[in-house]
Amino acid sequence: MILVTGATGKVGAEAVRMLAARQHPTRALVRDPSRASYGDAAEVDIAVGDFDRPETLDAAMRGVDTVLLVTPSRPDQEIAIIDSAVGNGVAHIVKITNHKATADSPVERRRDHARIEAHLASTGLAYTLLAPNLFMQNLFAVAPTIRQTGGFTMSAGEGRFAMVDARDVGATAAACAAAPDKHAGRTYLLTGPELIGYTEVAAELTRALGREIEYRRISPAQHREAMIEAGVPEAVASSNAQVFGLIADGDAAWRSEDIAAITGTPPRSLRAFLAENLAAFR
Repeated sequence: MILVTGATGKVGAEAVRMLAARQHPTRALVRDPSRASYGDAAEVDIAVGDFDRPETLDAAMRGVDTVLLVTPSRPDQEIAIIDSAVGNGVAHIVKITNHKATADSPVERRRDHARIEAHLASTGLAYTLLAPNLFMQNLFAVAPTIRQTGGFTMSAGEGRFAMVDARDVGATAAACAAAPDKHAGRTYLLTGPELIGYTEVAAELTRALGREIEYRRISPAQHREAMIEAGVPEAVASSNAQVFGLIADGDAAWRSEDIAAITGTPPRSLRAFLAENLAAFR
């Protein structure tokens, strides 16, 4: 049995669909069962639980061999899941992480991942780490601005990244969870097929929509203030602006062939992603 946490999110939901479609016994850990919809996938066992209630985690872990660990990266929550897995005889954890997670990182969320990884390593469990680049689905956050103003604002300068579709991350996670021994002790970098920047994103949107879409550059400090004005919590806005500043400095300019090597299928390009989701940007 494979347990998928965060099973209604972008990565977790796709992993559940892929695992169930291949008839792997799959359990989805969710807070709201009404959101647990997996299309035409085979039957999925639904476990209702809460990361902050350890007793619900223990119930979800019963009979589980492998956990696919997908959360908003709160150390207390992920450590609780790891401890529950240890206590219930789980053999392997596949964790979504950040490939620049270090204890001395300037980015808090990366320090959080490093703390979780250190705890996971200390348990003796077998594990696999998956580190995605920027998600294509993040573009949905600027879709309303694109529709209303014909452009979007970012503070990533001319920084480049290998933006990846979350569905490809979910498919890779499912493949690792389905054959954990094959991937034990490995860290995989999950990226799209090309290094691009927001200039190229604007160009692809322009081509797809048939009208000019502008990439408006601002500084990370300006971006932080704009996010706060839009209602983003100050701590989150500060962290996001910090990350965009790092992207501008080349922090995300890396890509790999790991998705194709693991799944046998090349990752989606930005052009393919936009073609599938064009209505969101019209």
